[in-house]
Amino acid sequence: MATAPQPAGLAQLDVDDLRGKVRHMYRAVARQPHDGRFHFEMGRALAERLGYPAADLDRVPAAALESFAGVGHYFDLAALRSGETVVDLGSGSGTDAFVAALHVGSSGHVVGIDMTDAQLEKSTRLAAAARLTQVEFREGLIEQIPLENGTADCVISNGVINLCPDKKMVFAEVTRVLRAGGRLALADIVTDVQLPSDVTCNATLWAACIGGAAQHDDYRAAIEAAGLRVTAVRENPEYSFLSRSAQNASRQYGVRSISLLAVKED
Repeated sequence: MATAPQPAGLAQLDVDDLRGKVRHMYRAVARQPHDGRFHFEMGRALAERLGYPAADLDRVPAAALESFAGVGHYFDLAALRSGETVVDLGSGSGTDAFVAALHVGSSGHVVGIDMTDAQLEKSTRLAAAARLTQVEFREGLIEQIPLENGTADCVISNGVINLCPDKKMVFAEVTRVLRAGGRLALADIVTDVQLPSDVTCNATLWAACIGGAAQHDDYRAAIEAAGLRVTAVRENPEYSFLSRSAQNASRQYGVRSISLLAVKED
């Protein structure tokens, strides 16, 4: 199956600069969630509007929720079961990992992967305080998931893969760590049309969850090229950007949020 093309101008993107800007932004998300400088909404009100059940959020540490910066809800698609192993790519301050822990129970295992020190410190501290012993957080890039082959029953991710310059590698890694029959359930930002190179080469716009968004058909093709079968896709109209520049990009290029489920064939 043909692989999805990389965004125009990707070769000119300074990946180290991009990761530095992403780390800087998400340190602030962890430490100063009420700062007001962000392109995106955060917090419990956003999670509820996206579809997270209040009963689940009541059991998530409030300090994790204040730094929640997801773009959609997908746990109904993931259909997590007791005892399963879940890997959360770009786990941030831990909201989705903690929700996953509610579904897999004490016999399950949740591993959050993140590259930002402040997010890892916060999520690890909150997990220990809540005595969620089935949850752990590890430092790493989601293009190089620090787990063995066939580890996970389900991989989840919320608004993170758009930040990665090599999405094909991310999905290849997802396939590698999933067991046969395992699932990928995610929410992410995509576009209706291919973004121009002056956007895709701008590391600041990538860090704002705009510059790295793939065209929707290319995003799906990259998932399927990695060996996963997409079984469900839906839009998340409840999600919207806050800043004027992000809103303009949304209108001009059809930048939007989707939730998606894909399965690794047996």
